Amino acid sequence: MSAPLIYFDNNATTALDPAVVEAMLPYLTSFYGNPSSAYSFGSRVGRALETAREQVAALVGCEPDELIFTGSGSEGNNTALNSALLADRDRRHVVTSSVEHSATKNFCDRLARRGFEVTWLPVDSAGLLDLDELRAAVRDDTAVVSLMWANNETGVLFPVEEAARIARAKGAHFHTDAVQAVGKIPIALGDSAVHFLSLAGHKLHAPKGVGALYVHRRARFTPFVIGGGQENARRGGTENVASIVALGKAAELAATHLREEQTVVRPLRDRFEQGILSQISDTEINGDPTERLPNTTNLFFRGVEGEALLVLLDKAGVCASAGSACTAGSIHPSHVLTAMGFSAERARASLRFSFSRFNTIEEVDRVLPILTSAVAKLRAMLSSTVAA
Repeated sequence: MSAPLIYFDNNATTALDPAVVEAMLPYLTSFYGNPSSAYSFGSRVGRALETAREQVAALVGCEPDELIFTGSGSEGNNTALNSALLADRDRRHVVTSSVEHSATKNFCDRLARRGFEVTWLPVDSAGLLDLDELRAAVRDDTAVVSLMWANNETGVLFPVEEAARIARAKGAHFHTDAVQAVGKIPIALGDSAVHFLSLAGHKLHAPKGVGALYVHRRARFTPFVIGGGQENARRGGTENVASIVALGKAAELAATHLREEQTVVRPLRDRFEQGILSQISDTEINGDPTERLPNTTNLFFRGVEGEALLVLLDKAGVCASAGSACTAGSIHPSHVLTAMGFSAERARASLRFSFSRFNTIEEVDRVLPILTSAVAKLRAMLSSTVAA
């Protein structure tokens, strides 16, 4: 009989909340009309979309009409950057960080190949950004500054509100990839200088394949997906109604459970982290221990190959990650950890563990001896190889 699954990889994706499944099911079965249809059967579906828009807006503190439903966080990132660049074609400079998610990193790489100038802001060994370096980087021809709110691998938080004010003072648009932050920390866009914010449903117990993009009501915006008049003509394509309804419900639940991120999830993370650091020698935290998400820890296990450790954990029914799920299988070490100044060897010996309100103390206590044994086994194998 296989071991029961223990899922500690919630930054990759999350389990659907049963209440979210219940909310979306009618729109997969009974209420299948097109929300753009004029008859009442379609109008009812359209009203469900607007309810979901209100629920998501309440979570991030914006007006409902400032939200566009998308297919993913990646689409939101690409849409925001593309729109900012089209707002003023004389501005051909982009500022971002060296630790962004691949959706932003690869988009900016492509921009550089097309002749745009991209400034990659460094981070320190704790994964933190220097705002003075940001101020120096933003120029009169900067089109957009794009910085993630929370790093997907280390959980380290960037000072997004202040960064947005710096960008706006120079007339540049500001975009934040908040995929990992939404639902885990309080966000109030109404009082911020942020122009664009991307989020994804599958990070907060909604399905994969749905997200939202916040567009400040006074920001100049150009659609990325051209089609009919859906989403107030800002994103073409018939809406994924069931998943959008699910996202709305998940946002409503996330707002309800937001305090638990600090009172329930953080203590789980800390119990796990403290257990590892006390029981396994030569282990360190990657990233600032304070300025980070309450659910994330990234740990370095000296003398251990991370992929081999993942295999042993998987055999024991434990899910963790060597980095971003979007780059799983890459032969290259984590670009986040190497940007923090760590060696490729350290990056390959590091794993990410990320928790949710569906995890338990019992799971943490079951994983600690499993992980301790697996690390000891791999270090013993390494010692015998070196001795031979």
